This record gives sequence, C-alpha cells and structure tokens, in this order.
Amino acid sequence: MRTQTLTLIGFGAIGRAVYQRMQGHSGVHITHIVVSEAKVAALQTELGRHVTVTHQVPHDAALVLECAGHSALTSHVLPALRRGTECAVLSMGALSAPGLPEQLQAAAEAGGTQLHLLAGAMGGIDALAAARLAGLDSVTYIGRKPPAGWRGSPAEQRVNLDALTEPTVILQATAREAARLYPKNANVAATLSLAGLGLDHTQVRLMADPTVTENIHEIEARGAFGEMQVRMRGKPLADNPKTSALTVLSALRFLHNRTASVTV
Repeated sequence: MRTQTLTLIGFGAIGRAVYQRMQGHSGVHITHIVVSEAKVAALQTELGRHVTVTHQVPHDAALVLECAGHSALTSHVLPALRRGTECAVLSMGALSAPGLPEQLQAAAEAGGTQLHLLAGAMGGIDALAAARLAGLDSVTYIGRKPPAGWRGSPAEQRVNLDALTEPTVILQATAREAARLYPKNANVAATLSLAGLGLDHTQVRLMADPTVTENIHEIEARGAFGEMQVRMRGKPLADNPKTSALTVLSALRFLHNRTASVTV
C-alpha cells in the first residue's frame, strides 16, 4: 500500500469527522490542519503533537483536502494549486461564483497539478459525467425539504411555510440562479452542473414538502446514453444536522482510493 500525507483545511463538523475517521489509517497521514489564526493555539492544545495546526497551507504540502467553506477556496486552495499542490474540495457551492471555476482551473494548469471536485452528498455523479461524453440533452436537480428546512431563506417570502399541506415548488430556475438565491443549497446543484451541462443549462426545482421529514435529492437526466433517475434520502451528520453524512464519506472514499491497491 502506498502512503499519502495530507493537509486538512477546516476543522468544523466535517473536518473533525474526517480527522477522527482517518486516525489509524495505514495509508493516509494527516500532518497539518489549517484553521483561522485565532484558533490555532487552542486546537493545537486539544490535538497535541500528533498533528501541526497552522493558519496557512505549508508550501511543501503533497495533498490538500478542503472542508472549510467557500472562502477557503480563494484564500487557500487557489494559492496551493498555483504552487503545484494537488487539492480536493468539498465546498462545491462556491463554484457557482462567477469566474471561480475558471480561476481554479487556471491555477491548477499553472501549477501543473490537479483539482479534484468531490461528489459530496449526491450519488450518480460518475454516471452523469460519463454520460456527458456522449452528449446530454437535459439535467434537472430536484431538492425537497420539509417546510421548516426552508426557514431563513427567500422561501419565506414566496409561501406561508406553516400553512403548506402539499408539496410546493418554491423555485424553478437555472443552477446559477438557484445558487444565488439559495446559497446553502448550492453544493449539490453546482456538483451536478460541473459534471453535466453547466450552471446555466442545469435546471433546479426546490420544493417545500410537508410529506417528508428528511432532505431528499433527485437527479433526472436524458441524453445519448438514455435516461437516468437518482433519488437520495441521506441522513444528516450527527455533529451538524445541516450537513449530509455522505459528504464526509465521500471525502473518506477519495482518501482511501489514494492509497488502496484496488479502487472503485
């Protein structure tokens, strides 16, 4: 088995879960954790000498995994790519920002390295990306949440969330417009867009559904390959109910495949 050193950006619910699950892994060794400068000392005391806590990615980092949020892409991932450091990111919603995907690609090309966009909470991304090679006609993402899940969003201005008795569409738009209006729901739509038809040609339907108690993600795609429908009913991360547990597992799968003799 090969070995891989890793720098982890972020130590919130996702970063902490990845760190804990990777302890004792024979192939991947987390050497550095990047957090804000104000948090370095406290986290270093908490974790001890087994890992170095810092506020910036080391210049000699071999592989970076970002799980810190959108701002980390510009402050840490872009410079690391330009230096030639291979990076993987989970904050896919940030890629709906105009120009950022192009900046990341240019940085990776300048550094002669690769940027890995992880699937996170959504399944079927491999099939969608493969289908794109033969041509896609349409890709639609449907996101369902119980009405309470839309509190604090523009949905409150569109419908009376407390009075809903049946599934109700709160937005029908392109992925780019959906990401602008509902940034907290942008990750899945952005991932689908980058795997398929792009932000301006991927359709998004967001629904407040009083008949469900979980967040549900659905893909509908058509093209030369045929048709596909994927429905995900994911469980939340125990430490952060707003995050899918599959997001952490997606990162763990990527890290496992870096060192495994057989990858799937």
